[in-house]
Amino acid sequence: MEADHSNASRILRLIGFGLLAFAITTVAGGIWSVLLIVNLRTAPAIPWSVPAMAVLLWLAWRYLGGKGPPRSTSEARRRYLRANQNPAGIYLWAWTAGGLSLFAFAGYWIVLFQLGRMPPNTFSDMSVYPQLTVALMIVMGALVAPFMEEAGFRGYFQVALEREFRAPAAVAISSVVFALAHGPTQGFLWPKLLFYFLVGVAFGTTAYLTNSILPAIPIHFVGLLIFFTLIWPHDATRRMVWDAKADNWFWIHLAQAIAFTVLAIFAFQRLARANPHDKARAEN
Repeated sequence: MEADHSNASRILRLIGFGLLAFAITTVAGGIWSVLLIVNLRTAPAIPWSVPAMAVLLWLAWRYLGGKGPPRSTSEARRRYLRANQNPAGIYLWAWTAGGLSLFAFAGYWIVLFQLGRMPPNTFSDMSVYPQLTVALMIVMGALVAPFMEEAGFRGYFQVALEREFRAPAAVAISSVVFALAHGPTQGFLWPKLLFYFLVGVAFGTTAYLTNSILPAIPIHFVGLLIFFTLIWPHDATRRMVWDAKADNWFWIHLAQAIAFTVLAIFAFQRLARANPHDKARAEN
């Protein structure tokens, strides 16, 4: 009975961390959406929502365990956030693996979009607003998700999972929940769920191998900028392979996804050999 109670407590604890990760990302995204809408409706020429969200993002980061003055953050939150610094060589391999993964993700998105029938990730017509306002809002939108998703899913949730499971299981579980967390806003469609699962695996592996969420944040940011500006705006023009014969671009993007996946795996292997952080994990 005592063992059953202990197991139940551990499961409930992990569920709590999963819900916390979802709440961190949902609340941050919701606040940014509200600020964005109000800004565009009231004073589109003055992008006041961007500095306002920057302040809120900084406060949230500090509260969750980001660096600040002594005693400003509990040690427990620092450990769960896992915003640890790394040597320059570790960042280099982490960014190399992440950059190669971005090329693979671009290919996977285009291929999966053409294989599965799903609505495109379209955005409202922003051409009626000042270009500077639009540019700043895109940048801020691409910053909110990396900081909060990495903090919630690869920080708090995955750290808790790594204390209960081996690394592959912890990364897989956090990636499944990460993919499902996109369902309420993007739909529970298998191509999108698979895509976000793969994204979660890449970022989760980076967090585990570096014992930090910091290396993945700039890659996550650049990836969103690429998808906001170059990938998602063209979704509506892509043809389903079931409606017409797959053209050459479909096969090119499939080859792109596979080739860069292989290269990314090689880079992750080099990252693992460069610094596995066994000592840091043992101390935590």
